[in-house]
Amino acid sequence: MARNGERIIMLADCQSFYASVEKAAYPEYRDQPVAVAGDPARRSGIVLAACPIAKGFGVTTAETLGEALAKCPQLVVMRPRMQTYLDVSLLITETLERFSDLVEPFSVDEQFIDITDSCRLFGSAEEIARQMQARIMLQTGVWARVGISSTKVLAKMACDIYAKKNESGVFVLPRARVGELLWQQPVGKMFGVGSRMTAHFARMGLHTIGDVAQLPLAKLKEKLRMRMGRNSDIQAEVYWRTANGMDDSPVSPDTFGLRQQAIGHQMTLPRDYQRKEEIDVVLLELSDEVCRRCRSKGYAGWVVSAGAQGADFDRPSGFYRQMKLHDPTNLTREVYEAAKTLFYKHWDGLPIRKAGVTLSQLTDAGEYQLTLLDDREKTRKLERTTDQIKSRFGTTAILRASSLLQAGQARERSIKIGGHYK
Repeated sequence: MARNGERIIMLADCQSFYASVEKAAYPEYRDQPVAVAGDPARRSGIVLAACPIAKGFGVTTAETLGEALAKCPQLVVMRPRMQTYLDVSLLITETLERFSDLVEPFSVDEQFIDITDSCRLFGSAEEIARQMQARIMLQTGVWARVGISSTKVLAKMACDIYAKKNESGVFVLPRARVGELLWQQPVGKMFGVGSRMTAHFARMGLHTIGDVAQLPLAKLKEKLRMRMGRNSDIQAEVYWRTANGMDDSPVSPDTFGLRQQAIGHQMTLPRDYQRKEEIDVVLLELSDEVCRRCRSKGYAGWVVSAGAQGADFDRPSGFYRQMKLHDPTNLTREVYEAAKTLFYKHWDGLPIRKAGVTLSQLTDAGEYQLTLLDDREKTRKLERTTDQIKSRFGTTAILRASSLLQAGQARERSIKIGGHYK
């Protein structure tokens, strides 16, 4: 591939990542079905990962723990340890960086690697993939599958469609064989196409990836406009380019180092919240966390957004609205007051199970407007001091009194990452 001026790009995907990490940590479960699931006591008993043995019994990701146990009563259920998974993911990144300085994490269990200039040092692309697999297995006990091609989208599909299915866990998808190996596949296997979009394509008579790829772009845009509205042209072009294996984006280690446009925080609540005094506690905790993160990164924001999702998951309801402030801020009290104003203006009064607050249109916090009627500088110093205490001793070292109420979630969430236990 490199001889024709094309890049050689890999996508390394860790098999049943959370479950594999747990089985490596507890070798006594090596030959048993293992699943990692949320906390059933807090109505979050969802399967996050299942090992291949568990999948053999029909256990699938995202089903409830009850459904999984009905299929496999002997299932070993382990509570997630998110910090451990992040640590292992970083170790895998370091392992891949032994082969190339162009490693881009795509998710906690997937990473892109550009090895175009590495082959003269380590061998062919397939030899490098096997070396990576061996090192990752030796260091973490996790089996990695590797898709190889000339673009990121092709490497991703090479991994998902082929490498995950063959015994070696490695598959090369040359651009010259896209028509032969990719276009015959169902459109639902195309990267970025979910079940809903698959149904849309089916109604348009597009059943395979090749159907999308071989349709003239203008015709595809026309079909999507009729089906999804006139603002779907960009979406149509993304699908058409993906089906044809076109992707100009480089493998960039700095992908997540770009300047942030917004900082937000959401939480799923352990029960239905309907009383104003309980919702106020949640909005204050959310505002506190958003502002603390903004201050730690040196940002203030012009726009506050707040919203919620209803408790009826079968008939989703909710809202998310925003308002621009007179001056940019990262002060908890100011964001909290704006969030309350937005929330109660648009809330329908029905129970909620998820709430969120976001600060956007970020700017440098070092430049701010002084006011005559309010001592913002005193508040700013106080919040910097509480930030320092939390940074040194933990986020629960100092808490607002309202967080000690039954509605408060700060203490529970301090022992979690992304809603799951560390």
